[in-house]
Amino acid sequence: MLSAPRLVAEWEPQTGVLLAWPHVDGDWRPFLERVEPVYVELAAVIARYETVLICCRNRAHRERIASLLGDQAPADDRVVFANIPFNDTWIRDYGPLSVARNASRELLKFAFNGWGHRFEAGLDNQAAIRLKEQRVFGATPMTVIDNWILEGGSIDTDGAGTLLTTVSCLTAANRNDDNDRGRIEKRLEQTLGGRRVLWLEHGGLAGDDTDGHIDNLARFCDPTTLCHVICRDENDEHYAPLQAMANQLRSFRRPDGELYRLIALPLPQPVHNANGARLPASYANFLIINGAVLVPVFDDPADAIALAALRPCFPGRELIPIDARPLIEQAGGLHCATLQVAAGVPLLAA
Repeated sequence: MLSAPRLVAEWEPQTGVLLAWPHVDGDWRPFLERVEPVYVELAAVIARYETVLICCRNRAHRERIASLLGDQAPADDRVVFANIPFNDTWIRDYGPLSVARNASRELLKFAFNGWGHRFEAGLDNQAAIRLKEQRVFGATPMTVIDNWILEGGSIDTDGAGTLLTTVSCLTAANRNDDNDRGRIEKRLEQTLGGRRVLWLEHGGLAGDDTDGHIDNLARFCDPTTLCHVICRDENDEHYAPLQAMANQLRSFRRPDGELYRLIALPLPQPVHNANGARLPASYANFLIINGAVLVPVFDDPADAIALAALRPCFPGRELIPIDARPLIEQAGGLHCATLQVAAGVPLLAA
């Protein structure tokens, strides 16, 4: 009889991280010269600690990426490539999630519909399957759940059966037909071992086209600590909803009945695109890897405040700021652009 599944926490040991590199035929075309250096830095930094598997479109794309990486990539085989077609670069939301069953590791691939049919996603929805077919994950079993839409950025976990998510995303009518919370919780328990689901009913950032992904709002730093974004400007549109979210977080209790330690992260000054629309810049969109935490920064005075708040949350890990201003042009961040793969799952060149 199979043991119960458990969604692996981000701070647990990793084999590596997946990246889907921007290309000229995608949404990044107008910003390619600005965003590719961010991906170069991401790949180079991650490869100092673990493997990075770069998804590229074809051989020419791969050769371009290798040229951009140049001598920034380590000399060993920490950077590997796989050629697959994909629509978008936010692999967090369509890549496979790492699940534990006792000592073994498995992968789960949920359906993806472009954040509620906002964007074309036919290739993205098949990306994890194509990687599996190319044996990128070796012999690791992958379960395909093609009758339920769930995006990786919409959930977070303490690694011990507690999931954190938002009502606005998981019950959105543009994802699944059945939006009953009780039945959603049952699915989360069956697939990801979510014995407890903490639902955030408030929050959200202007310009976020994901219907409120949790990884822009609140995150587990360890099983007893939650960080969350806060707005202290009463004239800002985020003030009231983020205050309400903070109040709800103060009411959440750990499995042992104790309150969580809460770490408040400021919002940077409003970031707008060329058309004047506000973008969802957030320090909560960080990535935890082996030995380090990659933190988005925005050339803002709040950068130092956010880094100082997060540093005690990750003892033994180096905090590395990454300029996320180019990523926010497409309403994403470091966490959105990456997907960690748990230790025990290989990452092999295709």
